[in-house]
Amino acid sequence: MKPQFICHPDFCNLVPVNVFHKEHSGDEIPNSPEEFQNRHILFRKKFNLKNAENATLKITADDYYKLYINGRFVTQGPASGYPNAYYYNEIDIADYLVDGENTFAVHCYYQGLINRVWVSGDLRQMLWLSLDVDGETVLVSDESWFCQNHTGFTALDSVGYDTAFCECYDSRNANVDFYKTDFDDSRWGNASVYKNADYTLIKQPTKQLDFYDVKPKEVKKIQGGLFVDFGFEAVGYIKLQAKGNGGDTVKIRLGEELNNDGSVRFDMRCNCTYEDKWILSGGSDELSQFDYKAFRYAEIIFPETAEITEILFTVRHYPFEDNSSYITENSGLSKIIDLCKNTVKYGTQECYMDCPTREKGQYLGDLSVSARAQVAVTGDTTMMKKAITDFCNSAFVCPGLMAVSGASLMQEIADYSLQLPAQVCWVYSVDNDLDFVKKVEPYLTGMYKHFSQYMNKDFLLDGVKDKWNLVDWPDNLRDGYDFPLTKPIGDGVHNVINAFWCGFLQSMDEVYSILHMPSTGVTKQAEQSFINYFYNDETNIFCDSSETSHSAIHSNVLPLLFNIGINKKTKQAIINLLKEKRLNSMGVYMAYFALAALKRQGEMALAEELATDPDCWLNMLSEGATTTFEAWGKEQKKNTSLFHPWATAPLIVFSDHVRPY
Repeated sequence: MKPQFICHPDFCNLVPVNVFHKEHSGDEIPNSPEEFQNRHILFRKKFNLKNAENATLKITADDYYKLYINGRFVTQGPASGYPNAYYYNEIDIADYLVDGENTFAVHCYYQGLINRVWVSGDLRQMLWLSLDVDGETVLVSDESWFCQNHTGFTALDSVGYDTAFCECYDSRNANVDFYKTDFDDSRWGNASVYKNADYTLIKQPTKQLDFYDVKPKEVKKIQGGLFVDFGFEAVGYIKLQAKGNGGDTVKIRLGEELNNDGSVRFDMRCNCTYEDKWILSGGSDELSQFDYKAFRYAEIIFPETAEITEILFTVRHYPFEDNSSYITENSGLSKIIDLCKNTVKYGTQECYMDCPTREKGQYLGDLSVSARAQVAVTGDTTMMKKAITDFCNSAFVCPGLMAVSGASLMQEIADYSLQLPAQVCWVYSVDNDLDFVKKVEPYLTGMYKHFSQYMNKDFLLDGVKDKWNLVDWPDNLRDGYDFPLTKPIGDGVHNVINAFWCGFLQSMDEVYSILHMPSTGVTKQAEQSFINYFYNDETNIFCDSSETSHSAIHSNVLPLLFNIGINKKTKQAIINLLKEKRLNSMGVYMAYFALAALKRQGEMALAEELATDPDCWLNMLSEGATTTFEAWGKEQKKNTSLFHPWATAPLIVFSDHVRPY
């Protein structure tokens, strides 16, 4: 028995759309036609088993699936991936099987939007699975499976950067009990084979997500409904049960914070408006939601004829075990550490989330912070190595790699790509997995060759014209950095990208040393050129570009981190600059490099002093944070995410068990 890629008949003859291109190529890939957006597709199959002791299921779907066996929810997935390296999950399901007839039900979803979440908008839709019981394949995906559109879901407005649809769920639909063993699927049609399937499947190396229900911390009556506070922000689904008249409509408003009048801010500052709808059947109903959200608060608005009988928060996150030890007598730092731990716990999903609201995707630069922070706390490098592999897999689009992985939105940021070799060296310093370094080395060498085309005669980068240079974010926290950061970047030699370039070369030499390969041979020349181009003899600090005397804090943090031209006099000048400017002169992104530089230079007292400034992480806490913000405060950026794991640098810098960079 060989599994086939099966799909809804509407998709079986569609030719995949090539959504992959260089960001600045001028190619604009539209979303899928409307009839192929927000498609909820159900599959069912019954089969008989006897005395099953060992049962292993391999399963995947495009874009996503939720699996039920004999009426019980089992798991969901896969992590996002490219068609040429598409993940499948391998799951032990022996505990879900029974002697006799077994029922498999799978709820698949094809979103159809070009975004950072999945490779969607490409008209690829499928389910693939294979079940081995006691060493024998007993069930595969094929045309014998029943298939039906789920009629209960209607799309409302999209949110974020076309990240997701809000949902209207109608409990009167005919498929409300599709996952139950006694559901009548006799009127369903059969699945079709997806004729243009072009997947290369690989086993997902990470664990399945954890799911559990959390009760509200507070529920109180408000005009027209209920106010709910779960006490902390997390990622998942609101779970409701209700009774009412058939056709009664319940509005579900979710948010990260409250308005001044105490109502839930469901039109969130991060450009997501979280308002779902639920239409009751007239009996006892349970709300079904497919896509996750990040929230703390809820308002449930319903007519007097309806009654909400249960309210829970089904929280989801990657399995989290705190194996860390942070010893400090500084109560402020202790609170910051706890804030960052919560962020890592709930922010690590099937990938490292940039934020679980607006983008819902994985950024390469964020791995420098969020991945290291997660490893620093848990000691588990599996997710980080998967994430690095995800970005290596983007090399078919550009050998300089993409800024977002496993997605149909194309974005390229040079600063992020140049940090990948350091991430590889860092994770190797934790687990000494030599095979992993060998596996990714060809992609790192490909990056080196790609960026080398932009080297001038002095071994510095001059206008990486196919990518953006970020420097820092938000852009009002660049300390007046004096170089035009166009998209893509124009001609000119500027500091931050070349500091990262020097750090890149250092890390490439470390990779080659680990593998007993020849070094790049250009690192020292590039570092000397960096000094020649940017060092100001009068101030003893570094300038933003070769054409300006302005010295942003960013132009000095990175040379301190990478030890470029740092002598006693220069080190003291940069430290004095940090004491003067403080961390709130930069974004939370660059703050990581600043603190890492101080640790590398043996200045831990100053690192702790800066980290506990009242305008930084402590300000997030004073503004009610239970997860770290995208910026130091809610008003510092017009669309600030209040759940941004790239702000968890203290977990790395104040750990005694990992190196800072």
